[in-house]
Amino acid sequence: MSTEPETTQEAGPEVPEVPEAEGQETAPEDGRAAQGGEPGGDAEGAEGAEGEGASRLSEAEAELAAQRVERERIERRKAERQAPIDSGAGLSGKAADLLAAVRAVESGEKPAATVFAGPAPAPRRPAPEPVRRPQPAPAATAPGAPAPEVVEAVRRVLDEGGAPETLAPQTAAALGEGADTVLREDPWQLLRVTGVRPEQADGFARTLLGEACGPDDERRARAVTGWLLEQAALAGHTALELPALIAALAQRGVPDPDAAVQSALAEGEALAFQDALEEPGAPAPRDGDGERDDEAEEPERPVRVLVGLERYALAEESLADGLARLVNSLAKEAAEPWETAAAGAPGGAAELARALAGHGLVLHTGGEAARAEPAALLGAARAAGLRAFAVCHSGDGRGRLTALLGEDAEEGAVGTVAGLLSGAEGPGRDADGALDLDLLIVLDAPQLDVESAAMLVESLPDGARLVLSGDPAVLWSAGPGRVFADLLAARACPQIASRLPDPGPLGELVSGIGIGELNQVEAPGKEIVIVPVRDAAEAVHRTVQLVADSVPRAIGVPPEQTVVITPGHGGAAGTRALNTALKGRLNPGPGRFGGFDPGDRIAYSPAPGRTVPGRVVNADADGLHLECAGAAVVVPRERVEQCVRHGWALTAHQALGSRWPAAVVVLPGDAAQTLSRPWVYTAFSRAERHLSVVHGVEQALPKAVAEIPPKPRTTRLQTLLRTQVASAG
Repeated sequence: MSTEPETTQEAGPEVPEVPEAEGQETAPEDGRAAQGGEPGGDAEGAEGAEGEGASRLSEAEAELAAQRVERERIERRKAERQAPIDSGAGLSGKAADLLAAVRAVESGEKPAATVFAGPAPAPRRPAPEPVRRPQPAPAATAPGAPAPEVVEAVRRVLDEGGAPETLAPQTAAALGEGADTVLREDPWQLLRVTGVRPEQADGFARTLLGEACGPDDERRARAVTGWLLEQAALAGHTALELPALIAALAQRGVPDPDAAVQSALAEGEALAFQDALEEPGAPAPRDGDGERDDEAEEPERPVRVLVGLERYALAEESLADGLARLVNSLAKEAAEPWETAAAGAPGGAAELARALAGHGLVLHTGGEAARAEPAALLGAARAAGLRAFAVCHSGDGRGRLTALLGEDAEEGAVGTVAGLLSGAEGPGRDADGALDLDLLIVLDAPQLDVESAAMLVESLPDGARLVLSGDPAVLWSAGPGRVFADLLAARACPQIASRLPDPGPLGELVSGIGIGELNQVEAPGKEIVIVPVRDAAEAVHRTVQLVADSVPRAIGVPPEQTVVITPGHGGAAGTRALNTALKGRLNPGPGRFGGFDPGDRIAYSPAPGRTVPGRVVNADADGLHLECAGAAVVVPRERVEQCVRHGWALTAHQALGSRWPAAVVVLPGDAAQTLSRPWVYTAFSRAERHLSVVHGVEQALPKAVAEIPPKPRTTRLQTLLRTQVASAG
């Protein structure tokens, strides 16, 4: 590694703690607190209260409309099957019985098999399509702005309770028609608004209810339970283990956590599940001849009881069900098209085509160079007459994939996940409402959250093939779940690892990080530069100097092609501080359009978990006009504060799916505790030609690479998949 290029010296869950994603990259930045404080988290996963609330047709509305059509199709198909999902069935009976049973198991008083025996539970309805069903939701995802009279009524209630009136539009959108009545009857429903915290909702309730407000109020307990589960989802969990949820409720001042969970389950605001745990190495029962004895009594297996929000819990069940359908519904057709595709594809692409001849689902792993293999597969499949389509996480990823296809690129062969789900991109749908495809290739698969993955899988027709391709070393999805990692761990389908290494010094550095080694790499062309700093103020100063002066002069990469990546939004060297400093140097202005000026680089969040880099063009009565990935976007004035941010500096999750000619990774001293191997791998691998590391964490960087794995997420997909495979086998 070399020193900085031409610089002028002038004086960065544990489930019980949970669920809040403060300081983590999975918490929302936006949304204002009920008592005027900062929002409920400083990182990025949900990427703020995103989405457009425009009265005109928006990208979010188009996606919701497509989802409604798809939901109707899925409901018709599931109604025909009339079969309950066997895997992961939720516990039935009274919630109190559930909790009593859990205590008996945990205390050792009774074995799990005895405690959970008894009358067979009523069959659960099949899991519905995990679209965003009509329910109280953040204003960011509302298809349209609430009626003015509803907002005004909510404003009056907020004013009576001492909450900021600026929360009125979000609250009205979150609680729907009659939101003012809902708030008067249950002030803690304010917790449904993005960014509001329990202590702030408590203050609102005390002012509104007076002496009728108490810490043991059942309404508070139920609302805090839901809030904790939402915070867990922001941190990536699709459910929480029951003891962890109870401990978190106690930390939040709920006097009777058990009763709070009972109430949430009884009201249908959460679901409980009993999942059997696998015991590695446990032998199957065998008879006297040494053969497996299917009639032998199976030994008791440990179980865990989970509690989760319906939308995420059922999304995982629907995803597992859909994957099993793909695996077991191969069309009765000759293998000739796939053999033809294999014959016309090189190396790893041919291996993928051969695997697809006999399997409905194939996983493909590798770094940036490995993207050439699914690209070659796409071209060979289309040349063989197969209806094939590929999607990426971002517009930049789509552009890079199209470039790999070169002269063979066909219009309409490549899109984004969001574009395919909304119907704006892709092949369209057949008479049954399924995507008109033989093969869907999904690149950047680690960025799939559980809901998006379920919608993709449910949209595929019987007999279609699905390839999920991605780099397993990068950060997991911004939304809940860890779909790609769970599929790899479940080993329920073929897995093909690319043998194409990423080239050059940057490829060598990133490959080492992927296996836990931070190596010294020769960089004769100043591909990698380390810039030591003493404190956050110096980190900000040197970052601006690098982007505006040193990198353009020494490397030849202009500021508009350089990205700055830092661990979080807050702090003295977070995205807010860095964007303020970078704007002051690169595009100074008064910020007359809601804090923005023409030419500003921005990060636009059209939907939860999605960030699209772009720039400001202008503003008028319609809103803020942006250019994002070559497309014109208009953000209504009332939505600008919540879904547009300055974008010279991003967090690693915001940068996922995109790459830039140069990257400056900022690691201030206060970031030492937040670093992990996936974070470092993701941040460093965003650079194509040059990487500068503004280094203020000393030995915390090599320690993070060598010792700190991804933060664990509680999910059910692996267990559900194994159950599906076992029942099918």
